[in-house]
Amino acid sequence: MDINTNIESPFIIKASFNKLLTQYEDLIDADNKFIASNARRVLKIAEDYPFLRDGFSDYEIFETHKTEIESILQDTFSPLLTHNEIKLAAIPFHAFVFNESERFKSILKDAGRSFELELKNMPADQAYIMACSIILKFCYGYDLKIKRPFYYEIPDKKGVMHYYKIMYNADFTEVIPQDNAPNITKKDFDELLDNYENIDMWKAKFPPRSYIFKGFVIANLFDITDDHSISNIKTNLIGFDQGHNDSFMTNVEGIFRSLLGLNDINVGFTTFNKEYDVFERVIGVKTHSYLLNGVESKNCSEALCSWSYNRLLNENNFFSISDVDKLYKESEKPMPHVVSLQKQGVKSAVFAPIANKNGLMGILEIVSGTAKALNSISSNSLRDILPFIVSAVERSKNEEANLIEAVIQKECTSIHSSVHWKFVEEAKRYIKAEKINEETATFRKIAFKNVYPLYGQIDVRGSSDARNLATQKDLALQLSLAEKILEKSLESNKLPIYEQIKFQVSEYCKGIKENFKVDSEHEISLFLKDEVEPVFNLIIQNQNELKGAIEDYFSKIDKEVGVIYFYRKHYDDSVKLINTNMSAILDKKQVEAQEMYPHFFERFKTDGVEHNMYIGESITKIDSFNMIYLYNLRLWQLQVMCEMENEYYQNQSDYPIALDVASMILVFNQPLSIRFRMDEKRFDVDGTYNARYEVVKKRVDKAFIKGTEERITQKGKLTIVYSQKEDEQEYVRYIKFLQSKSILDKDLEFLELEDLQGVTGLKALRISLLYRNKDDDKKFYTYNDLMETINS
Repeated sequence: MDINTNIESPFIIKASFNKLLTQYEDLIDADNKFIASNARRVLKIAEDYPFLRDGFSDYEIFETHKTEIESILQDTFSPLLTHNEIKLAAIPFHAFVFNESERFKSILKDAGRSFELELKNMPADQAYIMACSIILKFCYGYDLKIKRPFYYEIPDKKGVMHYYKIMYNADFTEVIPQDNAPNITKKDFDELLDNYENIDMWKAKFPPRSYIFKGFVIANLFDITDDHSISNIKTNLIGFDQGHNDSFMTNVEGIFRSLLGLNDINVGFTTFNKEYDVFERVIGVKTHSYLLNGVESKNCSEALCSWSYNRLLNENNFFSISDVDKLYKESEKPMPHVVSLQKQGVKSAVFAPIANKNGLMGILEIVSGTAKALNSISSNSLRDILPFIVSAVERSKNEEANLIEAVIQKECTSIHSSVHWKFVEEAKRYIKAEKINEETATFRKIAFKNVYPLYGQIDVRGSSDARNLATQKDLALQLSLAEKILEKSLESNKLPIYEQIKFQVSEYCKGIKENFKVDSEHEISLFLKDEVEPVFNLIIQNQNELKGAIEDYFSKIDKEVGVIYFYRKHYDDSVKLINTNMSAILDKKQVEAQEMYPHFFERFKTDGVEHNMYIGESITKIDSFNMIYLYNLRLWQLQVMCEMENEYYQNQSDYPIALDVASMILVFNQPLSIRFRMDEKRFDVDGTYNARYEVVKKRVDKAFIKGTEERITQKGKLTIVYSQKEDEQEYVRYIKFLQSKSILDKDLEFLELEDLQGVTGLKALRISLLYRNKDDDKKFYTYNDLMETINS
């Protein structure tokens, strides 16, 4: 079989010892007769077998003339060093080796019969370009200085991976252009410099098999397992925060196995919470903690003995346990970390502190299922890599802190991106005044003038009644269970106090059905806890036949609230789920709305979801605002409210209990000013006149239609509250447009609201929503779409 078969290369490769033999020709006349005699011996072999000088490409020749080849290479592969040097003779860019030292043979033997030697870090295209770079240097004098580290990955007999760097000696090679080889000019060379990854260009200038490569290379291998492992540790720790990558810990454990030369190695991490003096599991990274052994957190004093606590937390130093079972058996009271390791089948372990100048951040745990495998010498080997682990943990902690801060900002005290620039400007002014000008700085008021407000809410209809009903059911259930237990107890033990408690339970049962008041929940809960529970504890001691019923009663009690929390939990979970799902829709659609025109946005979760928006030039910071953007945002808001209701009712069956929701939009015609309240960490309207807007927002959803007892907001209907005729005309256009798109029904109502405290003259449009199937298109329409429809 030919060496060049199935290989695309600019070379026709011929193995040859010509250049080596040429050097021997210079030694024939050497003064040293032993050197001269040896040179004649080598040259005699070449004379008898001329193809060894001329070149050959048949694999069989390497086998049939193995003795002659070894004789020619005898000086290059010294018998005295063969058991020490890791050395081989090979054809470049091939895995084929035709002569090797005894040390290399033993390495391959340990790797196993199934192991195939493969050059790493050499993809096919790069191998082609590397061959071209050799041609450029040998034939044209252009040195590309392509320096790629080549290495082999070879496992030892234990399965531990070792890494061997390859250093090539190419002194015995020749490169000869064929007739079909294009001449390479300076222009060609300059063009190649800017097209390293353009393999087609390289192949055009260096066609396959256009040059003869004649010779062989000698490779010296060096075991760089330690250095390579440290480098891999650095690379992998860059992704320390990427815990979603399931291969992260597998890679890290493989690296530690190579570094320590042990196959039976597992790695764990534990973080240290200084504020509470506890160890905690790492957030995000899918790794085990051998100190915690399955629990989320543990006090440091409970996880470690006093000596190990001081060693890790105060001295920030390593310690090892070479034989866990022995230490466990010899200790009168085994140390907590030894107990934890012994339960997990760990036989030896090393604990290394991950600490910086601020103190301990966490613990690196390296464990083995083999006694004595890990020890104080093993722990000392970790010192070179610990700084990289410290850096990774610092970065991870910073990113975790940023993530926590982002969540807090999002859920609690968000400063919206649209107004963030204003806070940045003021913060810069504040720092300049304090640090540079050395003034007593104050953070000035953040305000935006002449902005148009938009407000909307989707609210749980009759939330108070729904929760009261859930409370009644829970209390009635608990009282009924208590009454049955007391009845059975009185059958055999007629204590007057039991009769009195039973009477009180019966009275509460009647009261819940006939006259449930606001304070009934608290009153009954206290009664059940302070009077019924002590009696039940006494009954358990004296009436064993009721033990099962009483244990069943207590099993139904929620530990956090101290009473049965079944129907109320369903209500609370439903409201929470409504808030979460509706907020998710609103947040997602807000991304689209911001692309239309930047504006301020905030939302709140109550018994439903409310949102505020403000749009105007003072927020965008540039002279670009046009009323068309306000109209566009109003139409967008209308569509989002419709979609939120659609989404809820389409998935209502997925909620623990079926609640109704009602949607409302408040239209305010005049621009106003808003300012950031530092004490409340939120924006509010600025000025007495503008406060009217806030009053309406807080009260309007509870208002009645003028002259009736009917609430303005109703389930299945969207209510739009306004005060100006032009607002009515604007929203009627929107409604007609959405009716044409089958989003709203045809039953538009024009209503007047009762007077609110300090606010008169409010009106409302109310219209039913059309609920669509989940598969329907949810395209959003812009104000331009509206104008096109009107004008068509």
